[in-house]
Amino acid sequence: MEEELNTTYLILDGHVEVHQYRYLYFIIVFIVYILILCSNSTIVYLIWKHQDLHEPMYIFIAALLLNSVLLSTNIYPKLLIDFLSEKQIISYQACLVQYFMFYSLGSSEFLLLAAMSYDRYVSICKPLQYSAIMTKTTVIIVLAVAWLLSACQLVGLAIICSHQELCSFTLKVIYCNNTIYKLFCVASRAISVYGLVILLNTVVFPVVFIIFTYTRILIICYHSSKEVRKKAAQTCLPHLLVLINYFFWGTYDVITVRLESEFPKTVRLIMSLQLVLFNPLFNPIIYGLKMKEITKHLKNVVRSR
Repeated sequence: MEEELNTTYLILDGHVEVHQYRYLYFIIVFIVYILILCSNSTIVYLIWKHQDLHEPMYIFIAALLLNSVLLSTNIYPKLLIDFLSEKQIISYQACLVQYFMFYSLGSSEFLLLAAMSYDRYVSICKPLQYSAIMTKTTVIIVLAVAWLLSACQLVGLAIICSHQELCSFTLKVIYCNNTIYKLFCVASRAISVYGLVILLNTVVFPVVFIIFTYTRILIICYHSSKEVRKKAAQTCLPHLLVLINYFFWGTYDVITVRLESEFPKTVRLIMSLQLVLFNPLFNPIIYGLKMKEITKHLKNVVRSR
């Protein structure tokens, strides 16, 4: 099987015919990738550099933005190569790695958002206990769980996929996602059940937990002073906007996988690019503009130049 993996190549048929404008597309996508790297890295750098931002809330924000950089790096370099290639192909082994990284990092984002919601819940609903609960050790453990839980579960699913017999070698996408299941000769019940468990653990349960914590926050704020409501709005609104964005990201991924044959190739390309373009650029803008402390340091950087 290992030898077969090394010699099996897949065709990525999600690209439009870009031969005439390949260099234009390459430049546009390259600029977008640089913007993603710079915007996310700038916020992460500000949080790392300034001592007043060394708080759990900002550390979780930095982790989320770093996650976006890794997720984009999993997609964009291969996409840039494809725009300059006559044929868009990828080895099955590399496809599984990209698939693993895509869903592992994507699942981690939901877990990080759950950690953020818990941090805000403790800060607003249990302010006197905040320093005792959200310790440095707690933050480290939460970050480790957010990244390792998803990775450990997805690596098992990727291993199962690697042992499936292939009867098709064409993917109607620009990067490897769970459309690889359609390549298998026989639908795997183990993959379906395993995938459902992962979905529950890394998406459904975190989202339910987030809804619970923000419901508690809203109840507390409703019975609190105007100052408390203002503080809650300033710190919680960006998280809620990002959560809504990721919710649509997950739904969008399912829709494009299930209904890919219903869309023209150009539409599928635009939808796929939207998925890997909007989220990584959306997050630093939201946190850079809506989080007062980050905005203050960002303005100082701009003024100093």
